[in-house]
Amino acid sequence: MALGEELADFYRRSGFGPVVGARQRTVPVFTGCMLVPLPNIETRHRYLKYHDLHHLMTGYSVGRIGEGEVSAWELGTGSMYVSPTLGLMNLIALSTGLVLKPRRMWRAFVRGCASKNLYRTQTRLAIDGGRWSDTDALREEFLLTRQNKMPILLRIPEFAAYSAAAMFIHALIAIPAVVARLITDIMLGYSFFQAVKPKKRADLY
Repeated sequence: MALGEELADFYRRSGFGPVVGARQRTVPVFTGCMLVPLPNIETRHRYLKYHDLHHLMTGYSVGRIGEGEVSAWELGTGSMYVSPTLGLMNLIALSTGLVLKPRRMWRAFVRGCASKNLYRTQTRLAIDGGRWSDTDALREEFLLTRQNKMPILLRIPEFAAYSAAAMFIHALIAIPAVVARLITDIMLGYSFFQAVKPKKRADLY
């Protein structure tokens, strides 16, 4: 399939539907065991298509762990230097992945250190202009094609800093969200123990 068709098929398989037209004011974001609505900012609109192509390139899922992996991969590729706001969004998703599968987050980051992302302006324009015909062509040029300028051991402090920042952001978002959910559930008639019981989810991976 052509690149656009692959992306449309990805949206269908993931249950997103066509990503066109006006966007909602908020978007649900994985934060630990919860989906927390966060502002659907312009930066997300600008980079969403290329973030989704990263999913196709890397094979990471759209579940909580997969979103953490693709975010760790993007940070390894240098997404924070393309756009700090984009990097912040990566940190939010990374925090959930770190809680669930920290080793997989590290492996994804290492993989990203040897790869290139699609976020730079010239790359995005080239994609929109049809330079690469399909996902395989993108993988051939961007996935595991970058030579590391420093030993991977020297990237450990960088990953540690990202992880610390991610967990701090996680606490800022998750704690108020959990408190709000508890209050809401209790007001709806649930007992305290029913309110604090973790909800079973099918979107882990």
